[in-house]
Amino acid sequence: MYTLPALNYAYEALEPHIDGLTMHIHHDKHHQTYLDKLNTALTNYPDLAALSAEDLLWHFADRVQLKTPIDIATAIKNHGGGFEHHNLFWEIMSPNGSREAVGDLSAAINARFNSFADFKIQLIDVATKHFGSGWAWLVLNEKKELAIYSLPNQDSPLLSKHYPIMGIDVWEHAYYLKYQNRRPEYLEAIWQVLDWQKIEERYQLGLKK
Repeated sequence: MYTLPALNYAYEALEPHIDGLTMHIHHDKHHQTYLDKLNTALTNYPDLAALSAEDLLWHFADRVQLKTPIDIATAIKNHGGGFEHHNLFWEIMSPNGSREAVGDLSAAINARFNSFADFKIQLIDVATKHFGSGWAWLVLNEKKELAIYSLPNQDSPLLSKHYPIMGIDVWEHAYYLKYQNRRPEYLEAIWQVLDWQKIEERYQLGLKK
């Protein structure tokens, strides 16, 4: 069964951009709830539970075609998505690290979006305009091309076999204690804690997926 990954930094390490209380509740409460509900749903499906959460979502369409029960399919989509998305979210943030793209990903962003600055503007715009809860994503699509879009709730790019390079959580629980209804302020602040060396590593993994 899946377990909650520990943070690689203290709850307060991302302050003043992301406050410690939000990190504590987000990781220990929200992430834990997705984990618990996913584990409960898969109790009688050890073959599914044996997969990594990433592979569980990556092969979601295949599982549905194999007539996975609808309640299990819904749990995989909602709770599996929530669990895996937060695994990624903690991984790509750090108190120290490159605050702009590096390596091959830097070149790919410049080629696709003209510059890192233009890329940042586009992603913030998508995240700002997203209605309700969800995530804004930078992914490698089925052609191994970079793409930006948002998805509602915990719907995952992995369900379409798009590999998420980085994502920004725009559920209110990710920012409301500090920023209240000021989502644009949160979306500016989070760039001060994104670790682009980690995101570059995910880019390399995605190219091999």
